[in-house]
Amino acid sequence: VHATLELFALIVVVFELSMKMRWLGFQTFIRHKRTMVKTCVLFVQFIEAIVVLVRQTSHVRITRALRCIFLVDCRYCGAVRRNLRQIFQSLPPFIDILLLLLFFMVIFAILGFYLFSPNHSDPYFNTLENSLVNLFVLLTTSNEFLLRAVPLAASLGEMFLPVPEAPSHVAAEYKDQNQTFSPVFSLQLLAVVFDTFNDIEKRKFKSLLLHKRTAIQHAYRLLITKQRPSGISFKHFEGLLRFYKPRMCARERYLTFKALNQSNTPLVSLKDFYNFYEVVGLKWKAKRNREHWFDDLPRTAFLIFKGINILVKSRAFQYTMYTVVAVNGIWILVETFMLQGGNFFSRNVPWSYIVFLTIYGVELLLKTTGLGPVEYLSSGWNLFDFSVTLFAFLGLMTLAFDMEPFYFIVVLRPLQLLRLFKLKKRYRNVLDTMFELFPRMASLGLTLLIFYYCFAIVGMEFFAGVVYPNCCNTSTVADSYRWVNHTIGNKTVVEEGYYYLNNFDNILNSFVTLFELTVVNDWYIIMEGVTSQTTHWSRLYFMIFYIVTMVVMTIIVAFILDAFVFRMNYTRKNQDSEGQN
Repeated sequence: VHATLELFALIVVVFELSMKMRWLGFQTFIRHKRTMVKTCVLFVQFIEAIVVLVRQTSHVRITRALRCIFLVDCRYCGAVRRNLRQIFQSLPPFIDILLLLLFFMVIFAILGFYLFSPNHSDPYFNTLENSLVNLFVLLTTSNEFLLRAVPLAASLGEMFLPVPEAPSHVAAEYKDQNQTFSPVFSLQLLAVVFDTFNDIEKRKFKSLLLHKRTAIQHAYRLLITKQRPSGISFKHFEGLLRFYKPRMCARERYLTFKALNQSNTPLVSLKDFYNFYEVVGLKWKAKRNREHWFDDLPRTAFLIFKGINILVKSRAFQYTMYTVVAVNGIWILVETFMLQGGNFFSRNVPWSYIVFLTIYGVELLLKTTGLGPVEYLSSGWNLFDFSVTLFAFLGLMTLAFDMEPFYFIVVLRPLQLLRLFKLKKRYRNVLDTMFELFPRMASLGLTLLIFYYCFAIVGMEFFAGVVYPNCCNTSTVADSYRWVNHTIGNKTVVEEGYYYLNNFDNILNSFVTLFELTVVNDWYIIMEGVTSQTTHWSRLYFMIFYIVTMVVMTIIVAFILDAFVFRMNYTRKNQDSEGQN
């Protein structure tokens, strides 16, 4: 059944590629690298699915990890493709620094092997392979279990120095050298990726700008006539927009022409036409003659709503609501501090909940009537206030009708405290930048999930079912996988190491395991547990995954830093220009 469904899905992809080849032409189709990679992967997976269907049994299929190519190669994953392209473009300088790092790691591994291998009770440097692996673990974590084990080499005192303090002295010297060397090269790796990312962004921006200018110059030469070589007439400009944006109405086409024509002449010059891409993206809407939504109401109603409008825009009203939010936050903190273990949700509705929700409801009503629904919901902060107040009302209904499955809504009450960030401009800039970065961060998160999927499939193919309780009794991390029952008196005590739950038995467990590897949560325990049940080559899987996630995370950090720096500089530049004016 699975092979049949897979064949059906692959046939759909074949149909899509056939339509693409018909649209692009055969020559263009075979010259497009991404399309050819997708075609090759499709061909291999098609053969594998047929083999599985014929043999009626599955085999090791690592190529399943490449299925994400079919997802990435679509219209809606353009941002993901750009992220992947930037990652691959950032690899050459990163690999150079990584090779230098590995070179010094080999030197320290050889040094550690000769210094500490005579101690037979020390399993971390008994072979050159273990020395390399444990130094890599030391480089990627703050765990010092290696260096705590080194002073146990009592025999080193006779080998290096004639004093009994020699083991600690040698270990301390080795520790200082390693801790001085490791952070420097780790920071250099991050700096190289960050610098390469910025260079790629600048080159991409310059290339895109020059490409747009070349396209505008070409379009300008096609639109001018011999009778009017000095510019583009509205008739020809309108014909261009009919093809460029077919859904644009006649009024928007005329307004775009007038906005583009800064010289106030019947023709658009080449200088004005250079702004085509910026102006054509503008959205137009009719401007109302009235200032407020209640301008056409009777005099009495107008005065009432005008007073409400002045009230909700006053600083006194805003600071009053900030005070209410702060008091509400302190009240929630005190209530939480006084709670004991057990059931955290009372069967009765707290009176403080009703009081503060009533105040927020009155504020919502005043702002909606004073500003109007359209103007009120056009602000991101007002939309956030409305959402939090709505959730608070749903939480009140949950408590009133004792709907226990929906008690999680009550926990959302402290979100109202985020309104206090509007008091300080720096906090507002940070939150505004976070909201603006959300679409790009979503694409970066999807990029990371694609890498997760690839490594999860490979892990399931090689490591499924190898980790279980009491599986690693011969390794140095046996205690983390041990599951033993002890009878003490009339009670049975279970000593359980929970690391056997980090496995690759299915896709969900694989994703959880990879996430723990990403956050470096004692990842060497997971690696050594799998390695003890398979081969030493399994360590390459975990090391490569760490390096890949480090590159992706560094690019995410670089993007966030670049966006924040750009926004801060943009805000500062606007403030300087306003001050000069």
